[in-house]
Amino acid sequence: MYSAAYKNRAQHYTDVHNVGGMGEDSPHRLIQMLMEGFLARINSAKGAMAHGDMEAKSVFISRAIGIIGGLNEALDLEQGGDLAANLHQLYGYINSQLVQASYENSEAKLDEVVALMKDIKEAWDAIA
Repeated sequence: MYSAAYKNRAQHYTDVHNVGGMGEDSPHRLIQMLMEGFLARINSAKGAMAHGDMEAKSVFISRAIGIIGGLNEALDLEQGGDLAANLHQLYGYINSQLVQASYENSEAKLDEVVALMKDIKEAWDAIA
């Protein structure tokens, strides 16, 4: 489901991660970390919204969009079959909802993408 290019990027991330003394993580764990990072960025964006800090909100949503881009790029659409294609579409939808949430200052849209990512993460965690 995930491409060879992703595995190279994951190895590079692991190498950098190891230099930082954090140990070697599997590609599966790296995807979990991206999902966790996504959820943390959305939580921070919601907090920024609540405090009226629109600049911080935009930064956190932009970072969440970057994480979705990374998850999407990691998919191997040629060998991943329907699952990879469905995730690709879902990541596209999440991305568009994030853009709308930022534009509309919509906490409801952020809640929606959090629920979607939690579902994806729960399934991903069950694989281990």
